[in-house]
Amino acid sequence: MGTNWIGNVLAAVLHALAAAGSMAWEILWPLVLGFALSGVVQAVVRREHVARLLSGDSPRAVAAATGLGAASSSCSYAAVALARSLFRKGASFTSAMAFEIASTNLVIELGLILALLMGWQFTLAEFIGGPIMIVLVALGFRLWMRGRIVDAAREQAEKGIAGSMEGHAAMDMSVSGEGSFWRRLLSRDGLDSVAAYFVMDWAAVWKDIVGGLLIAGAFAAWVPTEWLRAFFLSGDPLVAGLWGPLVGPVIAMVSFVCSVGNVPLAAVLWNGGISFGGVASFIFADLIVVPVILIYRKYYGGKAALGITGIFYLAMVLAGYAVELLFAATGLTPQSRNATVIEASVSWDYTTWLNIAFIAVGAFLVVRFLRNGGLGMLRMMGGEPEPSAHHG
Repeated sequence: MGTNWIGNVLAAVLHALAAAGSMAWEILWPLVLGFALSGVVQAVVRREHVARLLSGDSPRAVAAATGLGAASSSCSYAAVALARSLFRKGASFTSAMAFEIASTNLVIELGLILALLMGWQFTLAEFIGGPIMIVLVALGFRLWMRGRIVDAAREQAEKGIAGSMEGHAAMDMSVSGEGSFWRRLLSRDGLDSVAAYFVMDWAAVWKDIVGGLLIAGAFAAWVPTEWLRAFFLSGDPLVAGLWGPLVGPVIAMVSFVCSVGNVPLAAVLWNGGISFGGVASFIFADLIVVPVILIYRKYYGGKAALGITGIFYLAMVLAGYAVELLFAATGLTPQSRNATVIEASVSWDYTTWLNIAFIAVGAFLVVRFLRNGGLGMLRMMGGEPEPSAHHG
């Protein structure tokens, strides 16, 4: 009996690892492509220019923050650290938060993986719901994050207390100088900068990706779909539509997975019956997982951390409802629940060829990074932030 129990446990673990491995194989090439494109953008956009553009909380400044954030891909921890860095350099609190949201929720690698694992509708929902969430956050900050709270948050931010990924957020390796975009990009400094951003972004996010794949694999292998359908109240579409966006961010908060790492788990939840809007709100919630909330408290103080968390949660829920209603009204809500989770196998198809091609691209960038003393930069990624920035 004991042997059977051990065998069953081993089979269950192998099943979960196989599910995680198959999802990893499916998302490899879009991850490499997304981080490479992100490295290109970061290599030619200087952070000083970004901070100047985000100095107010006008619609124009928030729109600039959204666009620049979407072009500056980060893991959730690095995005939070970078938002504080911009705030200390003169960006408004609202614009810094909009940049933070966009840099994890409106990035190309997230859209590619959503399309590949779940379908193009989820990518469209992300890029429609993300700006809605940012507008709601901006309104929430204008109503509830003013005066003394923001003054206290700035005073706390100026202390420079370390959170996570500080060194990564503080490094600006963009290429300065004259010349066209292509000339700067294809120069030796340009390629070195792309390689550095590519490797460091991977180094920042790989734990989240692996964690997300393992959690998703375990969910897919061990949690009966009937249990999930009962929890998400999928028997009644109206009630499920109301419940999904409320509970989606809560699941994200306690799963501790952020950035693109939560997409595989989102696929499992969708197959398990969570509403379409619930998937959107779950993915948006990478910035209120418990470790990130604790970092907000270090960065901005207790009151500001509570305000950020509350406003973010409300905006995520409302953005989820907006996505649910918009897609239902246009008939774009997916009807089938067959997101790619398990049963995907490695074979000589387009995924394999794309993976081989992009592994070669990634290897080229990694080798270039290491030849330029990259190991020392990696050791500094989690270090202290830059000294307090005085602006005026």
